[in-house]
Amino acid sequence: MYPFAYTKPADTAAALAAGARGGRYIAGGTTLVDLMRETVERPGTLVDISGLPLDDVRDTARGLRIGALARMADVAAHPQVRSAYPVLVQSLELAASAQLRNMATIGGNILQRTRCTYFRDVSAACNKRRPGSGCAALDGYNRSHAILGASDACVATHPSDLTVALAALDAKVRLLGPDGEREVALTEFLLQPGNTPEREHDLRPGELITAVEIPPHPKPLRSGYLKVRDRQSYEFALTSVAVVLHLTGGVIRRARVAAGGVGTVPWRLNAVERRLTGERPSQRLWEQAAEVAAEGARPLRHNAFKAELLKRTVERQLRTVGGTR
Repeated sequence: MYPFAYTKPADTAAALAAGARGGRYIAGGTTLVDLMRETVERPGTLVDISGLPLDDVRDTARGLRIGALARMADVAAHPQVRSAYPVLVQSLELAASAQLRNMATIGGNILQRTRCTYFRDVSAACNKRRPGSGCAALDGYNRSHAILGASDACVATHPSDLTVALAALDAKVRLLGPDGEREVALTEFLLQPGNTPEREHDLRPGELITAVEIPPHPKPLRSGYLKVRDRQSYEFALTSVAVVLHLTGGVIRRARVAAGGVGTVPWRLNAVERRLTGERPSQRLWEQAAEVAAEGARPLRHNAFKAELLKRTVERQLRTVGGTR
């Protein structure tokens, strides 16, 4: 690990000032510290924001607001979250070990970096780590890599379970920086690699995530999260699916479906949503909707199985959340 400076600001204004000078924000540190230890990240200054008052979970006129510094375990245990958004709770509880969930924050989870082994191996070519150096995963062992949203520059998946649920809930990210406050839809905040895989999110210099907001959804709302992985203990997803359905009169009025483990970002399955909307739940509908789940997929040498796995996972989770007649 390389030498670095450390500061712990007393308030948000001081934190923003330190961030504007090039400091890297840290709270739980469950991702950044590992990357520093592996010399993938070499920040000159760490700005400890763990003491800032950004850990609230509350209802507002805009919906449910979750502070960026709220711990994953605390959000998963929050009575209001458990009652209204099972998909969010399940994504959090399946995301990591209990020890990590007690440390990791919501904002940090959104900003966590890929688990691609080539990204974390400083001797390997990686455009995300060193732009222009190439992508070793393209011709290497790519079983865990993306089949959706990839480019010739990068095929790494986004590792977060939480962001898949947030994508299905139409969540927005609240930001604060030198130019003031703004908000960005989560699905626009996390960026596909294109030709600039080193740009992973729409976070401007010195900006800080202050909260995530989930807008009001029509009720009754059914939701759930399913994660498929190589082992049931702590492991990243081969694929995962978040389903959010609003049904009245036996008809699906609104459908939101997102997938993880298969995309360079949490991937909204728009074709699946269109197939579901306005229809009555049935096993046949779930099968038909799942058939279009992998539209646009570009499998690599070792991960072609993910296309079929995604379809089966979507069908299973639609059946679980939506039921059948």
